[in-house]
Amino acid sequence: MSQTIDDIKPSYPLFCSQEYVDVLNAKRTRVEEVADADKLEEVFQWTTSQEYQELNFKREALTVNPAKACQPLGAVLCALGFEKTLPYVHGSQGCVAYFRSYFNRHFKEPIACVSDSMSEDAAVFGGQKNMFDGLENAKALYQPTMIAVSTTCMAEVIGDDLNAFIGNAKKAGHIPPEFPTPFAHTPSFVGSHTTGWDNMFEGIQRYFTLNEMADKQVGRNGKINLVPGFETYLGNYRVLHRMMKEMGVGYSLLCDPSEVLDTPADGEYRMYDGGTTIEEMRDAPNAIDTLLLQPWQLVKTKKFVEGTWNQPATDMNIPMGLEWTDDFLMKVSELTGKPIPESLAKERGRLVDMMTDSHSWLHGKKFALYGDADFVLGLTKFLLELGAEPTHILCSHANKRWKKAIEKLLSESPYGRDSEVHINLDLWHLRSLCFTKKPDFLIGNSYGKFIQRDTLHKGKEFEVPLIRIGFPIFDRHHLHRMTTLGYEGAMYLLTTLVNAVLERLDEETRIMGKTDFNYDLVR
Repeated sequence: MSQTIDDIKPSYPLFCSQEYVDVLNAKRTRVEEVADADKLEEVFQWTTSQEYQELNFKREALTVNPAKACQPLGAVLCALGFEKTLPYVHGSQGCVAYFRSYFNRHFKEPIACVSDSMSEDAAVFGGQKNMFDGLENAKALYQPTMIAVSTTCMAEVIGDDLNAFIGNAKKAGHIPPEFPTPFAHTPSFVGSHTTGWDNMFEGIQRYFTLNEMADKQVGRNGKINLVPGFETYLGNYRVLHRMMKEMGVGYSLLCDPSEVLDTPADGEYRMYDGGTTIEEMRDAPNAIDTLLLQPWQLVKTKKFVEGTWNQPATDMNIPMGLEWTDDFLMKVSELTGKPIPESLAKERGRLVDMMTDSHSWLHGKKFALYGDADFVLGLTKFLLELGAEPTHILCSHANKRWKKAIEKLLSESPYGRDSEVHINLDLWHLRSLCFTKKPDFLIGNSYGKFIQRDTLHKGKEFEVPLIRIGFPIFDRHHLHRMTTLGYEGAMYLLTTLVNAVLERLDEETRIMGKTDFNYDLVR
């Protein structure tokens, strides 16, 4: 079963060779205790039925493939968005290996993140000693300007106090007293990755501004603050920079990991690159306003901006699609007095032209979609603008207020009248819906691949093709560099959606002389 240097094969088609087929079949027989093929097929067909869906939706104590990740993952991404900052997770080494692997597979970049490797001893006696050694070693080895500390389940279950531990580490001389070490408690067993981002950002706000408000004055620096929230499309950070610069606006993008997660291959390794500076964060209370671009996930951030910075903390609908990008730019213009430039007006016009060109292919198409609360809300809004029908809308970690907000949005459009909104459900619930009330397409991250595979197994006519938009995307390359915000992002989304529709049409009309009546070509 060894490979030769002249004929290297990846897993497919390597595992299709007879020797691998024999080995895997033997393993299945000896170890896996797999039921026979007829029984497997019988159970599979039952799980596609209305009867099974009704039982599936009664589940209470089990989650199958949730459309969310855990809090520390979000905290790590937030920390990566600040200049020369090392994310530090107080917990077990395996958890941090998972976070690094998760981001590495999505961004295709090495991810700087350390842990203090809590083990059985720390679980019994507490992890303070681990933190003493961890902070000292991390600062000496990796020479960050700031270390941002978060927690995993183990540290939270035993009740470790980050404020006390970090303070004791400084008193004992493991790190200098003045060394920046913001922190956030991020228990994995509640909330989600977006909660963790919010907690970490609020921890950074608190560290650099809570006790430094005496000389701050709202509006003094003439800038606006933009808080992106948990955002994994690197192009979105760049499009925000571009739009603000074209408007001539003074601004601070508070958290920007776009450089460290997209470093060039030029022979130089960059553990740190780009990011929001500590000076920008310290100056943030002097801004005119702080615009929250994903307000459904920025609850603690908003409370801190309003209560400590004394700014309005304006909630913006995520600037996806046409109308909500208009609203965002007009708000920026209102706050700063800067007009929207002709360059952005032209860009808007091109988007409208694209929507006009493509609406006939998207009109009436039915989409199921899932993801984070603000992202799903923005994508639903854009689908309605395109005349598409979002039939099943799922967010695993949204609340009832969010559900009411999106239902109101749907009620205002004729294309939303048949939509169903589901909160606190998972992708196994969505799988049932794709069988019993089939949409034309599924929009979401790579985990939707399981749903496409299962619907195809029932028969080609039952297949629900996956359009990969969201996080994480493991099985395609470079989509994380794309843009979903602003007019530019809407152009990318529109291009992705309409070409998925046309690709499906091609797939269904390839039989020569029989179904190729819609091939859209003239010989």
